[in-house]
Parts: sequence; C-alpha cells; structure tokens
Amino acid sequence: MIKAKVVGAGGYGGVGIVELLLRHPEAEIACLVSLSDTGRKMSDVFPHLRGFCDRVVVSPDDPAGKEPFDVVFFSTPDGVGMQTAGEELARGAKVIDYSGDFRFPTPERYAEYANFIGKDPVHKAPELLAETVYGLPELHEVGPERRLLGNPGCFAASCILGLAPAVAAGVVDPNSIICDCKTGVSGAGKKPNPSFHYPNRHDNMNAYKLAGHQHVVEIEQELSLLGKETVRVTFTAQVVPVCRGILSVLYANLDGQDAEELLEIYREFYRNAPFVRILDASTPASVADVRGTNYCNLVVDVDRNGRLRIVSHIDNLMKGQAGNALQNMNLLFGLDPILGLSGPGQYP
Repeated sequence: MIKAKVVGAGGYGGVGIVELLLRHPEAEIACLVSLSDTGRKMSDVFPHLRGFCDRVVVSPDDPAGKEPFDVVFFSTPDGVGMQTAGEELARGAKVIDYSGDFRFPTPERYAEYANFIGKDPVHKAPELLAETVYGLPELHEVGPERRLLGNPGCFAASCILGLAPAVAAGVVDPNSIICDCKTGVSGAGKKPNPSFHYPNRHDNMNAYKLAGHQHVVEIEQELSLLGKETVRVTFTAQVVPVCRGILSVLYANLDGQDAEELLEIYREFYRNAPFVRILDASTPASVADVRGTNYCNLVVDVDRNGRLRIVSHIDNLMKGQAGNALQNMNLLFGLDPILGLSGPGQYP
C-alpha cells in the first residue's frame, strides 16, 4: 500500500485528496498535517468523514509527521512546500505540491511568476527546480522515475487543456488568445472572507485580479513550450455564485480551419488522455457534467467570424486540484491513471 501524508489537510484541497485516498484501493492515509486543526480528528473538522477518516490531525513539527512516507501532498499556499519538500524527498517520498512553488523549472522562471503576483522572487529551494515537472500529465510525461511535481493551478488546467492542441498544431495566432474564465466560490478556499460571505456572493458575480492573476504565467509558459514561440494571453477571471466548477471560454484567431478540422486535431491530440472528452458544438455541456469528477469536457467550435472557440469545463477541486493530484500519484507509482478516479459525477 502507498502510505500518503497530506499537509494542509484542513483546507478544501486537503479534504479533497483525503476523500479520494479513502476510495483508492492501493493507498492509505498515514498522516494528516494542519496548522489550524491540530489535535482534532479529521472527522470533527469535516463531519461527513465520520467513520471513514477519524485520524487525528497533527502539527507540522509532530514526530509522527517526520516518519518516511511514500507520497506527500502539499495542499498549502506558496512558500510552504519549497521549505520542507526537500526533507520529504530525502526520506524517500514522492512530492506533489499544489502551489506555485514547483510549477516552474528555473529560479528565473519562478522569479517571473513571483514578481507578477507581488511575492518574494527568491526561491528557497532552487536546487529542486531542475527536477520538478509541471504536473499536467496530458502534456508532460509523469512516471515512476519522477519524484517531484508541481500540480497545476485550476484555471491553468482548464485553459491549457482547452488551447494545447490548437497551439501545438500551429493553427492559431499566438498573440490573439483570450481566456474568459468563470469559477465557483470554492476556488477561493476555506478561509472566511467578507467578499465570499453569503449575502455578498449570492446572486452576484464579478471579475477579479485584473492586474495579474497567478495562473497566467503558467498558462503562457506551457503554451509557449507547445507553440515553440512566446505566447501571451488576455486572461479574465470571474467568480460566479456556484460552489464548484470552472467554465473557460477560449478564443483565438485561426488560420482558416473549420470546425471539423479542429475536432480532428483535438481528438488526435487527446487520443490517449482518459480524462479529456472532446465534444462538438451541438452537444449540450455544462460544469454540472463534470462535478465531482476528474474530467475535462472540451466543446470545440469555430464561430461565425472564423475564430477558434473552445468551451472548457472542469471541477476546480478535482481536475483543477485533488483529482489531478491523484492522477499524478497513480502515474508516479506506475498505476493505471484512472485508478480511484473512474465513474461519473453526481446529478443533479
């Protein structure tokens, strides 16, 4: 059995991976770590886990957390993983980090990201960046030879999956890409905030972080690699009054292709990607179709002006976070990528 440790177990990303690990036939939860819920049973923090996960949450400095584990999930903000991932790797663990700490391959690329969002540009473990992999397995090879992954951001997963085939095929103008993205409130995390207080959030929507969203740098990084030239995107994040889900409508100027040609490009690109489903514009689709699943549903279309129009649907807490992390864990240990992730979501 794969012994798993979850750091940041008290947040949405932490409980998400706990829920998935509980259903995984080849893994067991061996340690739960949190700053805010130390000493409490996980089932007291999240009552729906009563009888399923009654393990006590420990502090980061508890000796129980210093034992060797097979995999460690860092469901933590920027700056946490880079300070302690090295210790976990030295004890033989594979590490999957949810933050921006390991999404970039060099200190310079990390500094570009950190400066973009106004954080300290100095990486605390630059020696680890040479071995990190951007953890979107539809684009990057993830296997047992790897030991450190930077799990993608939720908006980034939605946009990159939606645009990758067109950019890689060279059929879009790389300077014409627009990402119009809407997310549910759970994307803001568990910590209380007046902006997400129910009376303010209900029946309301707004754009945010217009000066610079943290996921833009990784979107541009991955698309530039695919297109073999610099890609810059216009990105707008909006929060809408739903709990979970991301809907990204992605636009770009095409080189004359029609919808059938685009569908063929997308189907071929994702022919070996079990969690990406390609739909045409006549197929009804919504975020409810992927709620609670690790799927990304892509509606591929060309609008009346001849522009690429992709509608990308993911669950921000699954393919945008914990589900993708479990998919990565499976691949790191040589397992079927769908293990513990198969099956439909819930409806309605």
